[in-house]
Amino acid sequence: MTLRLSKIVMSLCLAAFAFLVAFGNITDYGSNFAFVQHVLSMDTTFPGNALMYRSITSPALWTAGYWLIIVGEALTCVLFLVAAFKLWQARKGSGREFNDAKGFVVIGATMGFLVWFLGFMVVGGEWFAMWQSSTWNGQEAAFKFYMTMLAVLIFVNQPDHDLA
Repeated sequence: MTLRLSKIVMSLCLAAFAFLVAFGNITDYGSNFAFVQHVLSMDTTFPGNALMYRSITSPALWTAGYWLIIVGEALTCVLFLVAAFKLWQARKGSGREFNDAKGFVVIGATMGFLVWFLGFMVVGGEWFAMWQSSTWNGQEAAFKFYMTMLAVLIFVNQPDHDLA
């Protein structure tokens, strides 16, 4: 039972994390919007770099990109909440029932991976050359986030057996 409860708690922790990130992006909209604005406009990348044709200088597109991030973070939260609830419901069931309840953990981790790996590492980091900015570079933080989710995903998906 200890391992099952640990898997539930870790799913809840990831839900809490995603909630706080989304909540922070909404309640401190201006600061975090500035991050998206600078990354997409590429205004703090190396001067004269050949990738500037990729920059986006439209405030409407900055806003759309920012809300896409917030929605992704909020969906990650909801999916991990559902995952924890499904695991909680199956905690006293057979190993097969508990293993079958892990689907939303996979979906939640996939959503989080899309936000922090695809969104921040691939799109922000590589397409918009965020790695070139000493001020507006979120790659290190994003790495910590998606690696934590992947570690929890690996742990949760270790097979559970029937309870003694």
